Amino acid sequence: MTHTTSSSQTTSSVALTDNHGRTVNYLRVSITDRCNLRCMYCWSADGMEFIPHKNIITYEEIVRLVDISVNMGVSKVRLTGGEPFARRNFLDLVKMLRSRHPDLDLRLTTNATLMNGKAKALADLGVRYINISLDTFDRKKFQRITGRDMLRNVTRSIDECLANGLGVKINTVALKGINDDELPVFVNFARNNPVDVRFIEFMPMGSCSAWNESNFWSADDILEEAGKLAVLTKLEKGERRSGPAKLFGIKGGKGRLGFITPMSNHFCSSCNRLRITANGMLRTCLFSDSEIDLRAMLRNSSITDGDIANVMREANVNKPLGVELLKAKKQNEVAIKRMNAIGG
Repeated sequence: MTHTTSSSQTTSSVALTDNHGRTVNYLRVSITDRCNLRCMYCWSADGMEFIPHKNIITYEEIVRLVDISVNMGVSKVRLTGGEPFARRNFLDLVKMLRSRHPDLDLRLTTNATLMNGKAKALADLGVRYINISLDTFDRKKFQRITGRDMLRNVTRSIDECLANGLGVKINTVALKGINDDELPVFVNFARNNPVDVRFIEFMPMGSCSAWNESNFWSADDILEEAGKLAVLTKLEKGERRSGPAKLFGIKGGKGRLGFITPMSNHFCSSCNRLRITANGMLRTCLFSDSEIDLRAMLRNSSITDGDIANVMREANVNKPLGVELLKAKKQNEVAIKRMNAIGG
Protein backbone atom coordinates (compact mmCIF):
# COMPACT_ATOMS: atom_id res chain seq x y z
CA MET A 1 0.00 0.00 0.00
CA THR A 2 1.38 3.40 -0.95
CA HIS A 3 0.23 6.91 -0.30
CA THR A 4 1.67 10.40 -0.13
CA THR A 5 3.20 11.28 3.21
CA SER A 6 3.52 14.64 4.86
CA SER A 7 6.66 16.62 4.26
CA SER A 8 6.76 17.37 7.99
CA GLN A 9 6.27 14.49 10.41
CA THR A 10 6.41 16.89 13.36
CA THR A 11 3.27 18.60 12.08
CA SER A 12 1.36 15.30 11.94
CA SER A 13 2.51 14.13 15.35
CA VAL A 14 0.88 16.96 17.32
CA ALA A 15 -1.73 15.48 19.70
CA LEU A 16 -5.46 15.78 19.08
CA THR A 17 -6.54 18.16 21.86
CA ASP A 18 -9.72 20.25 21.77
CA ASN A 19 -10.84 23.58 23.23
CA HIS A 20 -12.26 21.80 26.30
CA GLY A 21 -8.90 20.26 27.18
CA ARG A 22 -9.84 16.75 26.04
CA THR A 23 -7.24 14.68 24.19
CA VAL A 24 -8.23 12.00 21.69
CA ASN A 25 -6.51 8.63 21.85
CA TYR A 26 -9.36 6.46 20.58
CA LEU A 27 -10.68 6.09 17.02
CA ARG A 28 -13.89 4.26 16.08
CA VAL A 29 -14.20 3.22 12.44
CA SER A 30 -17.44 2.01 10.86
CA ILE A 31 -16.27 -0.25 8.05
CA THR A 32 -19.76 -0.76 6.60
CA ASP A 33 -23.32 0.40 7.12
CA ARG A 34 -24.63 -3.02 6.12
CA CYS A 35 -25.98 -5.40 8.73
CA ASN A 36 -27.54 -8.84 8.53
CA LEU A 37 -30.00 -8.05 11.34
CA ARG A 38 -33.08 -5.83 11.17
CA CYS A 39 -33.27 -4.48 14.71
CA MET A 40 -36.49 -2.73 15.63
CA TYR A 41 -34.75 0.38 16.93
CA CYS A 42 -32.61 0.80 13.83
CA TRP A 43 -34.42 -0.63 10.83
CA SER A 44 -37.17 1.37 9.18
CA ALA A 45 -40.43 -0.28 8.16
CA ASP A 46 -39.95 1.38 4.78
CA GLY A 47 -36.56 -0.26 4.34
CA MET A 48 -33.10 1.27 4.44
CA GLU A 49 -31.12 3.29 1.96
CA PHE A 50 -27.55 2.09 2.14
CA ILE A 51 -24.42 3.98 1.15
CA PRO A 52 -23.44 3.17 -2.47
CA HIS A 53 -20.52 0.75 -2.63
CA LYS A 54 -18.27 3.26 -4.39
CA ASN A 55 -18.66 5.64 -1.45
CA ILE A 56 -17.66 3.11 1.19
CA ILE A 57 -14.04 3.66 2.22
CA THR A 58 -11.70 0.87 1.20
CA TYR A 59 -9.59 -1.17 3.55
CA GLU A 60 -6.51 0.63 2.26
CA GLU A 61 -8.12 3.99 3.03
CA ILE A 62 -9.02 2.81 6.53
CA VAL A 63 -5.42 1.73 7.12
CA ARG A 64 -4.18 5.11 5.93
CA LEU A 65 -6.51 6.95 8.32
CA VAL A 66 -5.36 4.72 11.18
CA ASP A 67 -1.71 5.42 10.25
CA ILE A 68 -2.38 9.15 10.39
CA SER A 69 -4.31 8.89 13.66
CA VAL A 70 -1.68 6.77 15.39
CA ASN A 71 0.90 9.41 14.46
CA MET A 72 -1.25 11.93 16.38
CA GLY A 73 -1.46 9.84 19.53
CA VAL A 74 -4.32 7.41 18.90
CA SER A 75 -3.52 4.15 20.67
CA LYS A 76 -6.89 2.40 20.53
CA VAL A 77 -8.96 1.59 17.44
CA ARG A 78 -12.36 -0.06 17.39
CA LEU A 79 -13.73 -1.54 14.17
CA THR A 80 -17.49 -1.51 14.02
CA GLY A 81 -20.39 -1.19 11.58
CA GLY A 82 -23.19 -1.93 10.72
CA GLU A 83 -21.88 -5.42 11.20
CA PRO A 84 -18.14 -5.78 10.47
CA PHE A 85 -18.41 -9.45 9.50
CA ALA A 86 -21.01 -8.53 6.89
CA ARG A 87 -18.18 -7.00 4.84
CA ARG A 88 -16.19 -9.40 2.71
CA ASN A 89 -12.73 -10.41 3.93
CA PHE A 90 -13.03 -8.44 7.15
CA LEU A 91 -10.19 -10.37 8.78
CA ASP A 92 -7.88 -9.11 6.01
CA LEU A 93 -8.34 -5.58 7.38
CA VAL A 94 -7.49 -6.76 10.88
CA LYS A 95 -4.33 -8.41 9.53
CA MET A 96 -3.32 -5.24 7.67
CA LEU A 97 -3.72 -3.08 10.77
CA ARG A 98 -1.89 -5.51 13.02
CA SER A 99 1.05 -5.85 10.63
CA ARG A 100 1.52 -2.06 10.55
CA HIS A 101 0.80 -1.40 14.22
CA PRO A 102 1.89 -4.34 16.41
CA ASP A 103 1.20 -2.45 19.66
CA LEU A 104 -2.16 -0.96 18.70
CA ASP A 105 -5.04 -1.73 21.08
CA LEU A 106 -7.32 -3.18 18.42
CA ARG A 107 -10.93 -4.05 19.29
CA LEU A 108 -14.22 -4.66 17.52
CA THR A 109 -17.95 -4.44 18.06
CA THR A 110 -20.15 -7.09 16.46
CA ASN A 111 -23.56 -8.70 16.76
CA ALA A 112 -21.61 -12.02 16.70
CA THR A 113 -24.13 -13.79 14.46
CA LEU A 114 -21.54 -14.25 11.69
CA MET A 115 -18.55 -14.79 13.94
CA ASN A 116 -18.69 -18.53 14.63
CA GLY A 117 -15.28 -20.13 14.13
CA LYS A 118 -13.41 -16.81 13.97
CA ALA A 119 -12.53 -16.15 17.62
CA LYS A 120 -9.19 -17.98 17.48
CA ALA A 121 -8.11 -16.04 14.39
CA LEU A 122 -8.97 -12.77 16.12
CA ALA A 123 -7.06 -13.77 19.24
CA ASP A 124 -4.06 -14.82 17.13
CA LEU A 125 -4.15 -11.37 15.50
CA GLY A 126 -3.89 -9.71 18.89
CA VAL A 127 -7.46 -8.46 19.22
CA ARG A 128 -7.95 -7.97 22.95
CA TYR A 129 -11.64 -7.35 23.52
CA ILE A 130 -14.86 -8.02 21.66
CA ASN A 131 -18.01 -6.01 22.30
CA ILE A 132 -21.04 -8.13 21.46
CA SER A 133 -24.46 -6.53 21.01
CA LEU A 134 -27.14 -8.64 22.68
CA ASP A 135 -30.46 -7.32 23.95
CA THR A 136 -32.12 -10.57 25.03
CA PHE A 137 -31.44 -14.20 25.90
CA ASP A 138 -34.93 -15.25 24.84
CA ARG A 139 -34.94 -16.83 21.38
CA LYS A 140 -38.41 -15.64 20.35
CA LYS A 141 -37.75 -12.14 21.65
CA PHE A 142 -34.39 -12.07 19.86
CA GLN A 143 -36.20 -12.83 16.62
CA ARG A 144 -38.79 -10.13 17.34
CA ILE A 145 -36.14 -7.50 18.13
CA THR A 146 -33.69 -8.36 15.34
CA GLY A 147 -35.90 -9.95 12.71
CA ARG A 148 -33.64 -13.02 12.68
CA ASP A 149 -33.61 -16.35 14.55
CA MET A 150 -29.87 -16.26 15.33
CA LEU A 151 -29.55 -16.17 19.11
CA ARG A 152 -27.69 -19.49 19.17
CA ASN A 153 -25.03 -18.03 16.85
CA VAL A 154 -24.42 -15.26 19.36
CA THR A 155 -24.18 -17.45 22.46
CA ARG A 156 -21.86 -19.83 20.59
CA SER A 157 -19.63 -16.90 19.64
CA ILE A 158 -19.48 -15.76 23.26
CA ASP A 159 -18.38 -19.24 24.32
CA GLU A 160 -15.72 -19.31 21.58
CA CYS A 161 -14.37 -15.89 22.59
CA LEU A 162 -14.02 -16.91 26.23
CA ALA A 163 -12.41 -20.21 25.24
CA ASN A 164 -9.79 -18.31 23.24
CA GLY A 165 -8.97 -15.80 25.95
CA LEU A 166 -10.76 -12.81 24.47
CA GLY A 167 -12.29 -10.27 26.82
CA VAL A 168 -16.04 -10.03 26.23
CA LYS A 169 -18.33 -7.09 26.84
CA ILE A 170 -22.04 -7.62 26.27
CA ASN A 171 -23.70 -4.41 25.10
CA THR A 172 -27.40 -4.40 25.94
CA VAL A 173 -29.66 -1.57 24.86
CA ALA A 174 -31.98 -0.96 27.80
CA LEU A 175 -35.55 -1.07 26.46
CA LYS A 176 -38.37 -0.58 28.92
CA GLY A 177 -41.28 -2.85 28.17
CA ILE A 178 -39.13 -5.04 25.94
CA ASN A 179 -36.17 -6.49 27.84
CA ASP A 180 -36.59 -5.05 31.34
CA ASP A 181 -38.18 -8.34 32.45
CA GLU A 182 -34.89 -10.12 31.69
CA LEU A 183 -32.76 -8.25 34.20
CA PRO A 184 -32.39 -11.36 36.41
CA VAL A 185 -31.16 -13.32 33.38
CA PHE A 186 -28.51 -10.72 32.55
CA VAL A 187 -27.37 -10.46 36.18
CA ASN A 188 -27.04 -14.25 36.40
CA PHE A 189 -25.10 -14.34 33.14
CA ALA A 190 -22.59 -11.84 34.54
CA ARG A 191 -22.47 -13.74 37.82
CA ASN A 192 -21.64 -17.04 36.09
CA ASN A 193 -19.32 -15.84 33.31
CA PRO A 194 -16.17 -13.65 33.22
CA VAL A 195 -17.83 -10.94 31.12
CA ASP A 196 -18.97 -7.35 31.47
CA VAL A 197 -22.71 -7.01 30.91
CA ARG A 198 -23.25 -3.34 30.10
CA PHE A 199 -26.65 -1.70 29.90
CA ILE A 200 -26.71 1.23 27.47
CA GLU A 201 -29.41 3.84 27.75
CA PHE A 202 -31.48 4.02 24.57
CA MET A 203 -30.46 7.10 22.57
CA PRO A 204 -32.50 9.07 20.01
CA MET A 205 -30.36 8.38 16.94
CA GLY A 206 -31.52 8.12 13.34
CA SER A 207 -34.66 9.36 11.65
CA CYS A 208 -36.28 5.92 12.04
CA SER A 209 -35.45 5.62 15.73
CA ALA A 210 -38.18 4.16 17.93
CA TRP A 211 -36.99 6.25 20.87
CA ASN A 212 -39.59 7.79 23.14
CA GLU A 213 -39.95 8.41 26.84
CA SER A 214 -42.12 5.32 27.39
CA ASN A 215 -39.37 2.88 26.35
CA PHE A 216 -36.50 4.76 28.02
CA TRP A 217 -35.14 2.66 30.89
CA SER A 218 -32.68 4.72 32.92
CA ALA A 219 -29.46 3.34 34.36
CA ASP A 220 -30.49 4.47 37.85
CA ASP A 221 -33.64 2.35 37.65
CA ILE A 222 -31.70 -0.65 36.33
CA LEU A 223 -29.09 -0.34 39.07
CA GLU A 224 -31.75 -0.11 41.76
CA GLU A 225 -33.42 -3.29 40.54
CA ALA A 226 -30.10 -5.10 39.99
CA GLY A 227 -29.16 -4.30 43.58
CA LYS A 228 -32.08 -6.43 44.70
CA LEU A 229 -30.74 -9.39 42.73
CA ALA A 230 -27.07 -9.31 43.73
CA VAL A 231 -24.64 -7.61 46.10
CA LEU A 232 -22.95 -5.01 43.90
CA THR A 233 -19.77 -3.06 44.62
CA LYS A 234 -18.91 0.00 42.57
CA LEU A 235 -15.44 -0.25 41.10
CA GLU A 236 -13.16 2.74 41.27
CA LYS A 237 -11.31 3.95 38.19
CA GLY A 238 -8.14 2.05 39.06
CA GLU A 239 -10.07 -1.21 39.36
CA ARG A 240 -11.69 -1.12 35.93
CA ARG A 241 -10.68 -0.87 32.32
CA SER A 242 -10.99 2.55 30.75
CA GLY A 243 -14.25 3.52 29.11
CA PRO A 244 -17.53 5.30 29.79
CA ALA A 245 -19.20 2.46 31.72
CA LYS A 246 -19.73 2.71 35.45
CA LEU A 247 -18.81 -0.80 36.57
CA PHE A 248 -19.93 -2.88 39.54
CA GLY A 249 -18.49 -6.10 40.84
CA ILE A 250 -20.88 -8.91 41.78
CA LYS A 251 -20.26 -10.61 45.12
CA GLY A 252 -19.34 -14.23 44.44
CA GLY A 253 -19.54 -13.62 40.69
CA LYS A 254 -17.09 -14.03 37.82
CA GLY A 255 -18.23 -11.01 35.80
CA ARG A 256 -19.38 -7.43 36.27
CA LEU A 257 -22.32 -5.17 35.52
CA GLY A 258 -21.84 -1.87 33.74
CA PHE A 259 -23.99 1.15 32.96
CA ILE A 260 -23.44 3.56 30.08
CA THR A 261 -25.47 6.73 30.60
CA PRO A 262 -25.37 9.10 27.61
CA MET A 263 -28.87 10.36 28.43
CA SER A 264 -29.19 10.57 32.20
CA ASN A 265 -25.59 11.25 33.22
CA HIS A 266 -23.35 12.23 30.32
CA PHE A 267 -19.61 11.62 30.14
CA CYS A 268 -18.82 14.36 27.61
CA SER A 269 -16.12 15.95 29.77
CA SER A 270 -13.94 12.85 29.44
CA CYS A 271 -14.72 11.96 25.82
CA ASN A 272 -11.52 10.78 24.15
CA ARG A 273 -12.77 9.56 20.77
CA LEU A 274 -13.30 10.43 17.15
CA ARG A 275 -15.44 8.55 14.67
CA ILE A 276 -14.99 7.72 11.00
CA THR A 277 -18.23 6.78 9.26
CA ALA A 278 -18.56 4.03 6.68
CA ASN A 279 -18.38 6.58 3.86
CA GLY A 280 -15.29 8.27 5.24
CA MET A 281 -16.76 11.20 7.12
CA LEU A 282 -15.12 12.42 10.31
CA ARG A 283 -17.49 12.98 13.23
CA THR A 284 -16.17 14.55 16.39
CA CYS A 285 -19.38 14.01 18.40
CA LEU A 286 -22.04 11.32 18.31
CA PHE A 287 -24.87 13.83 18.82
CA SER A 288 -23.73 16.22 16.10
CA ASP A 289 -24.58 15.79 12.42
CA SER A 290 -21.58 17.92 11.46
CA GLU A 291 -19.14 15.90 9.35
CA ILE A 292 -15.83 16.45 7.57
CA ASP A 293 -15.36 14.65 4.24
CA LEU A 294 -12.11 12.71 4.54
CA ARG A 295 -12.97 10.33 1.70
CA ALA A 296 -12.57 13.06 -0.90
CA MET A 297 -9.20 13.95 0.55
CA LEU A 298 -8.06 10.33 0.59
CA ARG A 299 -8.91 10.02 -3.10
CA ASN A 300 -7.12 13.21 -4.14
CA SER A 301 -3.52 12.29 -5.03
CA SER A 302 -2.31 15.84 -4.33
CA ILE A 303 -3.38 15.73 -0.68
CA THR A 304 -0.81 14.43 1.80
CA ASP A 305 -1.12 12.65 5.13
CA GLY A 306 -0.07 15.89 6.76
CA ASP A 307 -2.94 17.74 5.07
CA ILE A 308 -5.43 15.17 6.34
CA ALA A 309 -3.90 15.28 9.82
CA ASN A 310 -4.26 19.05 9.92
CA VAL A 311 -7.94 18.82 8.93
CA MET A 312 -8.60 16.19 11.60
CA ARG A 313 -6.80 18.24 14.20
CA GLU A 314 -8.66 21.44 13.34
CA ALA A 315 -12.02 19.63 13.43
CA ASN A 316 -11.18 18.17 16.82
CA VAL A 317 -10.18 21.55 18.25
CA ASN A 318 -13.81 22.62 17.85
CA LYS A 319 -15.28 19.35 19.13
CA PRO A 320 -18.54 20.20 20.95
CA LEU A 321 -19.90 18.96 24.24
CA GLY A 322 -22.57 16.49 23.18
CA VAL A 323 -24.77 17.15 26.19
CA GLU A 324 -25.21 20.77 25.09
CA LEU A 325 -26.29 19.62 21.63
CA LEU A 326 -28.72 17.13 23.13
CA LYS A 327 -30.29 19.74 25.41
CA ALA A 328 -30.73 22.08 22.46
CA LYS A 329 -32.76 19.52 20.52
CA LYS A 330 -36.50 19.65 20.66
CA GLN A 331 -38.34 16.83 22.40
CA ASN A 332 -37.96 13.57 20.44
CA GLU A 333 -35.77 15.28 17.84
CA VAL A 334 -32.99 12.95 16.74
CA ALA A 335 -29.66 13.06 15.01
CA ILE A 336 -30.25 12.44 11.32
CA LYS A 337 -27.72 9.72 10.58
CA ARG A 338 -28.39 6.17 11.72
CA MET A 339 -26.04 4.45 14.18
CA ASN A 340 -25.13 1.73 11.67
CA ALA A 341 -23.43 4.30 9.44
CA ILE A 342 -21.81 6.25 12.27
CA GLY A 343 -20.31 3.28 14.05
CA GLY A 344 -21.77 3.83 17.53
